[in-house]
Amino acid sequence: MSKSLKTLLKIVGTVVGVLLLLAIVLPFFLELKTYKPRIEAAASKASGMEVRIEGNLGIGLFPSLRVTLEDVRIRNRGSELVKAEKARIGLDVLALFNKSLRIRTVVLEQPTLSIERDRNGRFNYEKSEAAPRPVPNLTLANVSFSDGTLRYVDRQSGISVEAAECNMDASRLQLSDTGHPGILRNLAITAEIVCGTARTREHAASDLNVTVAGQNGVFDLKPFTMRAYDGQGAGSVRVDLTDAVPRYQVSYALSQFRVDAFLKTLSPQHVPEGSMDISANLSMQGKTVKDMRPTLQGQVTLRGKNLILNGRDLDQVFDRFESSQTFNLVDVGAFFFAGPVGLAVTKGYNFASILQGSEGRSEIRTLVSDWKVERGIALSQDVAMATNKNRVALQGRLDFVNERFDDVTVALIDDKGCIRAQQTIHGTFKKPVVENPSTLKALTGPVTRLLKQVGSLFPGGECEVFYAGSVASPKK
Repeated sequence: MSKSLKTLLKIVGTVVGVLLLLAIVLPFFLELKTYKPRIEAAASKASGMEVRIEGNLGIGLFPSLRVTLEDVRIRNRGSELVKAEKARIGLDVLALFNKSLRIRTVVLEQPTLSIERDRNGRFNYEKSEAAPRPVPNLTLANVSFSDGTLRYVDRQSGISVEAAECNMDASRLQLSDTGHPGILRNLAITAEIVCGTARTREHAASDLNVTVAGQNGVFDLKPFTMRAYDGQGAGSVRVDLTDAVPRYQVSYALSQFRVDAFLKTLSPQHVPEGSMDISANLSMQGKTVKDMRPTLQGQVTLRGKNLILNGRDLDQVFDRFESSQTFNLVDVGAFFFAGPVGLAVTKGYNFASILQGSEGRSEIRTLVSDWKVERGIALSQDVAMATNKNRVALQGRLDFVNERFDDVTVALIDDKGCIRAQQTIHGTFKKPVVENPSTLKALTGPVTRLLKQVGSLFPGGECEVFYAGSVASPKK
């Protein structure tokens, strides 16, 4: 057979194939155009949600058969769950020969996915009790979206998160009726999600990258990486929905983040400069944030070296204690040590006198803040900082269940770890009671005189050691 004849046969075969495909697809396409309301009704019935196609419908044959829907919206429980500028749905051609519709791929362009939790604890993707339906069986080889926005709003706790510039590629997505209530307990998924930015009301992050894998109500977000405050974070999250009460395991570390960027939400002036590391390994369970607090367990650690505080010379302040009115040790403790367990403890009380100086400079040579969390209460393990000449340490508990300070004591200590001056705080986070420095109450003048007074109380130099942790005395 000549080369030209082979070429001619290929062309004829291609034309015949296209005509055959058109003969199959064209009636389907015409029905698609004519009966768009029926398609919406069928999709709404299958999903148990309100599905609307506000824009046009189109069809493409190359490189594969696909249907294009413009301005697609899905609503449920009174809120918009999904909005997409365009949805391209890839169809199985062979299934059309059997007059059946099988979806192979779904590609969304510029979608907005909004998950909301109302004040009663119900999510907007949950089905209403008035129209209970079995979970639809759905298997997709590939689902993806580009330039999307992901939103989460919890109206019970007031938490809101928005991620933008998001792309997702799911190599597996399967929804089947396993007999368990809820969509997530019937979902199997393997996907990678990348977002340019993410923001809450107070904090922001960038370069999010997470791999999601799970089925039968157990999902792992691992690895989970992002950048925040110029630092690099990495960790994992496990969500277990197999029981009536959801369980969570979070392990995360943020390395070399800028403490000035992190703390500027507290005060725009004179925040410390430098880099720190923070890590957390926590477990919790519950349906709401309030329910989770009493179950919170784990460890939280903060580390920093060579931090700079402009506007105040702490060593000079420590050496010139004149009265409890001029400076509060609690300010030092709250400002530097509260970070690991959340800014919540600093919002009710203005720990700001440490930031109001206009002269001097302090170097925090070492900062360690280790906390053990048990049943929603953070217990200090090793909490201290060292300047060029002094050490300050903290002991006590932060009760997040009842939102209270539990006899937190901040102390200026000597090279043996004994107390030179101390101050305590107790009461609620919103209205704490800050006691006057006990050993300074009736004393004035430099600390050298104070040390003589304290030394006379402990013959032979013996005292009860307040701090014996990892932060060494600058005098050693």
